[in-house]
Formats: sequence, C-alpha cells, structure tokens
Amino acid sequence: MKKKLVVLTGAGVSAESGISTFRTNNGLWDNHRVEDVASIEGWYRNPQLVLDFYNERRLQLGTVKPNAAHYALAELENEWDVTVITQNVDNLHERAGSTRIIHLHGELTKVRPENCYNDVDNYSEESVFDIGYDVVNLGDLAPNGAQLRPHIVWFGEAVPYINAAIDHVMDADVLLIVGTSLQVYPAAGLYAYAKADTPIYIIDPADVSVRDGRLTHIKDVATSGMETFKNILKSK
Repeated sequence: MKKKLVVLTGAGVSAESGISTFRTNNGLWDNHRVEDVASIEGWYRNPQLVLDFYNERRLQLGTVKPNAAHYALAELENEWDVTVITQNVDNLHERAGSTRIIHLHGELTKVRPENCYNDVDNYSEESVFDIGYDVVNLGDLAPNGAQLRPHIVWFGEAVPYINAAIDHVMDADVLLIVGTSLQVYPAAGLYAYAKADTPIYIIDPADVSVRDGRLTHIKDVATSGMETFKNILKSK
C-alpha cells in the first residue's frame, strides 16, 4: 500500500507559470480593492466589475501552462497516494496530471447561480457549470433563471471542503506545503491537524512564521524546491 502524501498549495506554485498572485503589499488585487472583487458585498454592489475581473483572470489562465512544480506533484502519484489541497482557483494541477485535488477556494473555470450559496449544505455540484475560458456577462442565466456568478469562495463565505481537507491532513504520512505564506484562514491552520509524528515540509522562498518541531523549511521557489523535496522522499 502506498503511503499518503498530502500537499497544500498556494499562489507561489502558479506564479512561476505567469499567473499573478494579485495581492500586493497595499492590500490591492491587481489594482482592485479585495472587498470590491472578492466579497459578496462587492458582487451585489457592482456585479459587472466582478464579472470583468474574473473574465480577465479566466482568459489569462487559458494562455499559461503548468510548470515543473505542477508536473512534479503529479508524478509523485507513481509512488505515493497523493492528495492535493489547493488554495488556487486555476486548473494547472489538473492539466499537469494530478488526479485527486480539493479546491478550497473554488474554480475559475466554473460558475454557478448567484442564489446557490457557497455553504457546506446549501448547494450541490449539480448547480456548478464548467465554462472553460469563456466570459460571463450580466444577463447570462443559469437554468433556474438566476444570474451566473464565479464559482469562487469569496471572503466571508464558507469553505465547503475544509472538513474533507482536514480529514486528509489527519491521515497524512507526509505533509507538504508549497507556495503559500499560511496567512489565509482556515487553510492556514490545516497543518496543525497533522499527526504528531507526521513530518511537515514547506517550500517557500520567504521566511516562515510557523514554529513547529515537525517542520522542515526548504527555502526555495516551487519548481526547484520540488526537486529538493523529491530527493528527500527517496530517502524515506
């Protein structure tokens, strides 16, 4: 039986594919206030702005490709039982070949009716539609007659798959964290659910604020850091 490797990925993985991390030191996302483009209040205030923002992100996604870090994670499935838990809303893990992916914050290539709330019990995947890299306009309606909105978990909304993610982390033989500063909760607290004897590796070029005796920091970008991590796994 393969050992279980759980991987938590963030924006730093996709940044090397050319996808902007959006957030800057002044709290803006691509020159927009977060509350204007990533909150339900922003949606009700100016849905056209929100649709335009995600339409641009979706079109950009269609122009980029997975990088070596995405492919390295997919290749690990040959030797490990791998589950990727990602904070990213792109589809680069899927395109690289990973087969077990939990999208904590939604998916950019999908939409759902605006009256299907992103809650653990209040919408089903049957309400979610894959539109690829197409744009969504005001007046584009779901079968139930409601306006389509991005299938994104906005700030203040429930994270529907957080409990599933916790279950996977609790079962992990090895936990890997790549490309996330562990600043956005609840995802940032996931590592704490790992068993006491589970080794935790974090790949990030920046200093890490987390203090945990189980943690090994590989201070590198995702692509080259994954090569270091694979060499560590070979010794296990």
